[in-house]
Amino acid sequence: MDDNLQSDHCAEMLRALADPVRLRIIDALRASPKCVSDLSESLHLEVVTVSHHLGILHSVGLLEREKKGRFKVYRLREGVLEPAGGRGKQHIDLGCCRLEIPSPTQIETNGRGSPKESRPPAHSEPHLE
Repeated sequence: MDDNLQSDHCAEMLRALADPVRLRIIDALRASPKCVSDLSESLHLEVVTVSHHLGILHSVGLLEREKKGRFKVYRLREGVLEPAGGRGKQHIDLGCCRLEIPSPTQIETNGRGSPKESRPPAHSEPHLE
């Protein structure tokens, strides 16, 4: 039977995005290329953690890296981030499927002009109505 979905490749790409840290890295690189230390600082993570996750994203082809002096600068590979239909949304094109993501302004305002609701602190009681 033909594997029109390229199941192995698709599963590998989805596994690469199946970690919140890697999704945060993708989001941070949407604005501009960054070096490991800049990503580490902006994401409030250890350099070794960021470097590990960048390696995974690079190994599946989502990122490109360029050596600039003693730094490696990472950027989203051309064609990975594309506009999605309507309302400024974007999608990550994995080749096998697309993952729609809100535009950076929609994240900040929750897409309705009001600030995004944050999760309640872990110690708070759930609110039931």
